[in-house]
Amino acid sequence: MAVDNWVSREIEDLTAFRRDLHENPELLYDLERTSKKVAEALRAAGVDEVVEGLGKTGVVGVIHGQSNTSGRTIGLRADMDALPIVEATGLPHASKVPGKMHACGHDGHTTMLLGAARHFVESRAFDGTVLVIFQPAEEGGAGAQAMIDDGLFERWPCDEVYGMHNIPDVPVGHFVTSKGPSMAAVDMFDIKVTGRGGHAAQPHNAIDPFPAVAAIIQAINGMSARTVNPLDSHVVSLCGITSNDTYNVIPEEINIKGTVRTLNEAVRDHVEACLGKIVAQIAEGNNCVGELDYRRLYPVMVNHDEATEHAAKAARAVSGDDAVRIDMPPTLGGEDFAFMLNAVPGSMIHVGNGPSAQLHHPRFDFNDEVIKWGCSYWAQLVRDRLPL
Repeated sequence: MAVDNWVSREIEDLTAFRRDLHENPELLYDLERTSKKVAEALRAAGVDEVVEGLGKTGVVGVIHGQSNTSGRTIGLRADMDALPIVEATGLPHASKVPGKMHACGHDGHTTMLLGAARHFVESRAFDGTVLVIFQPAEEGGAGAQAMIDDGLFERWPCDEVYGMHNIPDVPVGHFVTSKGPSMAAVDMFDIKVTGRGGHAAQPHNAIDPFPAVAAIIQAINGMSARTVNPLDSHVVSLCGITSNDTYNVIPEEINIKGTVRTLNEAVRDHVEACLGKIVAQIAEGNNCVGELDYRRLYPVMVNHDEATEHAAKAARAVSGDDAVRIDMPPTLGGEDFAFMLNAVPGSMIHVGNGPSAQLHHPRFDFNDEVIKWGCSYWAQLVRDRLPL
């Protein structure tokens, strides 16, 4: 184990900071308390420049090394927002906010980057500049893009940018990553099928949208198996259906919502086009009107090859060769760090959370034992990429 000695001095305070964030979760861009605590902690650590309000509630810290002969800047990113989930851990530091919890470990991500920032200020043992990026609204709000749109990489041009996320059921102190497409593009859609409402006892006087909806659902479920190469990973999931809530009225319209996950743009384009045809044509064949509202949210997250090698090298220096894998299978979960990787070369690595509930589960909790490993990884990565 090559956890840096400085972490042991900080671990009690960092653990308390993480648990405070866990007790007081905030959602999306509504991170007033969280952002304030992060900014205050950065200023207390002596970070050279702290900027609040980037991308609404994002926080950026600028830390200069002992020298800057390289002129290089490395960006390190952590996400801060929680999820609209009722916590069921029963822990002493469980959420105090009804209906909100840190079920994805962003409280831990924020804490690990804060701990690393303290070390960078104390040691300055690097040549160049470190940019610590604390991002809002990863969970569906595209906070990474909001920070970019607000001038993140224009104000502080970065040569490389790196992210880190915890992963359940991988041993603590282990790291996994992969080159190329690593996490899926995330799209959402709404389908509206409109007929003509009427009395349930007189269906001949109405245009019932249910037969159209049933056929649309069946066609969508068969679409992937028959129109997409089975080797191209993707998911089309229907996740909700609503109409009226009565027992004796044929509804005027029925609404369906769902999500699409893909790992390349060609499949993404194909799925969107197929959904549009299925909805319009089946609805028309049933004397109804079908409308598709398709929204592209996050792009595919593509880890750059060279940056992924750098990330893995730093992880090996911390944990040893046997504790680092670079063959992580792609996942169809989404991650808006993809926006940053589209703007700047970089990579995301995943650090083991040990045996735990899965991400987005009401019994998930970030493992505080991970803090020392994440802090040490960030420190090693900066030493490697900005050597004196």
